[in-house]
Amino acid sequence: MGTDLSSAFSISFVYDLKRFMILTTSENPFRSIFKALEKPDGGEFGNYYSLPALNDPRIDRLPYSIRILLESAIRNCDEFQVKSKDVEKILDWENTSPKQVEIPFKPARVLLQDFTGVPAVVDLAVMRDAMNNLGGDSNKINPLVPVDLVIDHSVQVDVARSENAVQANMELEFQRNKERFAFLKWGSNAFDNMLVVPPGSGIVHQVNLEYLARVVFNTNGVLYPDSVVGTDSHTTMIDGLGVAGWGVGGIEAEATMLGQPMSMVLPGVVGFKLTGKLRDGMTATDLVLTVTQMLRKHGVVGKFVEFHGEGMRELSLADRATIANMSPEYGATMGFFPVDHVTLQYLKLTGRSDDTVSMIEAYLRANKMFVDYSEPESKTVYSSNLELNLEDVEPCVSGPKRPHDRVPLKEMKADWHSCLDNRVGFKGFAVPKEAQSKVVEFNFDGTPAQLRHGDVVIAAITSCTNTSNPSVMLGAALVAKKACDLGLEVKPWIKTSLAPGSGVVTKYLAKSGLQKYLNQLGFSIVGYGCTTCIGNSGDIHEAVASAIVDNDLVASAVLSGNRNFEGRVHPLTRANYLASPPLVVAYALAGTVDIDFETEPIGTGKDGKNIFFRDIWPSNKEVAEVVQASVLPDMFKATYEAITKGNSMWNQLSVASGTLYEWDPKSTYIHEPPYFKGMTMSPPGPHGVKDAYCLLNFGDSITTDHISPAGSIHKDSPAAKYLMERGVDRRDFNSYGSRRGNDEIMARGTFANIRIVNKHLKGEVGPKTVHIPSGEKLSVFDAAMKYRNEGRDTIILAGAEYGSGSSRDWAAKGPMLLGVKAVISKSFERIHRSNLVGMGIIPLCFKTGEDAETLGLTGQELYTIDLPNNVSEIKPGQDITVVTNNGKSFTCTLRFDTEVELAYFNHGGILQYVIRNLIKQ
Repeated sequence: MGTDLSSAFSISFVYDLKRFMILTTSENPFRSIFKALEKPDGGEFGNYYSLPALNDPRIDRLPYSIRILLESAIRNCDEFQVKSKDVEKILDWENTSPKQVEIPFKPARVLLQDFTGVPAVVDLAVMRDAMNNLGGDSNKINPLVPVDLVIDHSVQVDVARSENAVQANMELEFQRNKERFAFLKWGSNAFDNMLVVPPGSGIVHQVNLEYLARVVFNTNGVLYPDSVVGTDSHTTMIDGLGVAGWGVGGIEAEATMLGQPMSMVLPGVVGFKLTGKLRDGMTATDLVLTVTQMLRKHGVVGKFVEFHGEGMRELSLADRATIANMSPEYGATMGFFPVDHVTLQYLKLTGRSDDTVSMIEAYLRANKMFVDYSEPESKTVYSSNLELNLEDVEPCVSGPKRPHDRVPLKEMKADWHSCLDNRVGFKGFAVPKEAQSKVVEFNFDGTPAQLRHGDVVIAAITSCTNTSNPSVMLGAALVAKKACDLGLEVKPWIKTSLAPGSGVVTKYLAKSGLQKYLNQLGFSIVGYGCTTCIGNSGDIHEAVASAIVDNDLVASAVLSGNRNFEGRVHPLTRANYLASPPLVVAYALAGTVDIDFETEPIGTGKDGKNIFFRDIWPSNKEVAEVVQASVLPDMFKATYEAITKGNSMWNQLSVASGTLYEWDPKSTYIHEPPYFKGMTMSPPGPHGVKDAYCLLNFGDSITTDHISPAGSIHKDSPAAKYLMERGVDRRDFNSYGSRRGNDEIMARGTFANIRIVNKHLKGEVGPKTVHIPSGEKLSVFDAAMKYRNEGRDTIILAGAEYGSGSSRDWAAKGPMLLGVKAVISKSFERIHRSNLVGMGIIPLCFKTGEDAETLGLTGQELYTIDLPNNVSEIKPGQDITVVTNNGKSFTCTLRFDTEVELAYFNHGGILQYVIRNLIKQ
């Protein structure tokens, strides 16, 4: 990013500009529009491909997000990977996007976090070995675009409610993860173009927003828009800064690193017009939960959403980033906010230099990618349109099991009681009426205590969605101050925590003088990274856990996160509500979600009077004044200068040199995966499925958390057995996410979510299935291995939204290692379908109006899926007939969506495809 990042990146970014393939005038068919961008006071910023120089009136009608795709196609056009006809498809977006046409896209960079970064580096390392074994040049396995890897998912909330929590948790983090961290440090040295941001720096998406994002690149004098794909689904947060970014599977990201263009369907774009301004007391979280519900209802899967309208003037960059962050929750590929004056102000606030910001503005204005509200509104055309008056937003939360199940705050108490009554489902727990008012007495550290259904046991200010937003963070601190001044306290058995997204938050909380009030209520800083939202909530007190388990209580967690799927936050919190940071504090004070904040007191003050929600809630004016006084540019500069220096524990890690990794067969963290065992230069060709058993039979909304959990390893699981057999003590199990570098553990952790519902078990909940030939009930892993030993293929039956949630490549790698050959569902989440393709698993969709139930499928049948032996005879999206052994036959849609995906399938997977092509070059 010009001079701002030059010192930081000179250490780790060794740009091989020839391989980076920035095409210049001699190679590009669009060389006639390659222009110099002049500075106002003389001289040049650099050269760029000028969209206005095309003299094509269609450009003015294109959504801003599509213009970024257009520029990339023009700049990378070589008539091989990217062709002139691809440029024409994008130019003609208005007519081509409804036809689901395929285009290539080459992002400017790749973003990783450590849970996904470790398996990505493992794959790169084992690909180098495979290249060696096939007689190729292993050094060709090197990122050709910048790779930013932020270690942020490893911190567990082991120590909370202590002002020494940060150091204590970091020491535990390094004890558990030393081997992983050393591996990533090796990777940063062994591979070009890889920057690793050490643990303790912050959450990947906040670091990306505040520091890593370039907005406009200037590489060797060529200017072009920043764009990024990341292996975390909330990569979309950067869309709030006007940088096109979204989540992809780790497998797809690895191919992107190695110079492969992404093959994507040219998306439709939903125009979302914002008008008015938020009323007093409303938060960005209230807004994003409202937007999420609206867009889920509208249907935006596979589409871009682009925000526009006069309401944008009133929306801070942090608020925009909050909305963009939750794109996966409303189902869109992106929630995009074009660059405008608000963006430029934020860039200056976060320490980007004036020269850099001037270059960004000049380039984007020159290339019709800048929105200026002083000029007439553009002629932009959208595929469909939505509108929201910001004045209509009201306080709300979402839950208890899905982020798009929004509940207005005024209806929360009634909704909670409905959930207790309702049958088990997304909005139900089926608690008998006579048990709903049950009071459980228990002893907490020698003090008598009580728990009821709905009582809060975890309250966490956490997650990239909100901790990057000074308004809600300082708003939470103001709530804490008012509560402390009135004498309110949080019950000591509620596990409270505050995990800022970057060190900047700590600085402005300290500057405001408000951190002490958060500390007083138990919201001490526990670390910098993803914590409760990803499942790293740590243990709750043993007495509390026993009270919940022994009495079958529906305990609650309230967190300022973006995901609340059952089993994700904590195994013992069956009800999990997403809320703004100020509301997290309010619910912690109330101690229950079974409360009407308008009519019931939140607690009793020091003078014995009832204190209500309205007594502790700050006005927008109060929040704005604290933000203005406390959030300063120097804080960002100081924080990110320190990041490049690392910390003492990171700097002391010693790592092996060499470009080939020395695998340790005894390691339980890093293990050589078997993906390329027996690989030859000849592609294996497409495969069908013959007489396969149904390993698992699912309903709707099976998430990647169900398929490949990231949280704690249950003591009775196959993964736990594997670790104990190798001398690992239970306290050192760590999490599934932290062990993603070991395929043996991850295969055993596939479908290991304790809340997973498999129809084979006829109502029983848990990570087991039935081995159909014997009728034996086994763990999913053991059943899969039994099928494999018998030489039998397996498939999975599923309902709608299969694979929703995090962009987790292990949710595809794990089933592949279990022997799953195909998944038949009503619909797939975009990234997960792509991951299945990348691992050679066949994705099939039932026809509209059909599913396993309507077709009379029990999952006890044997399934045969016939595919042609020649890949040229298979077409994207074609109909495929599935036949069962009891005479049923039904038609499905083959969800290989592009010709490139068929090529991956022909090679046995995307990584095999890449290796064979690199050897041929």
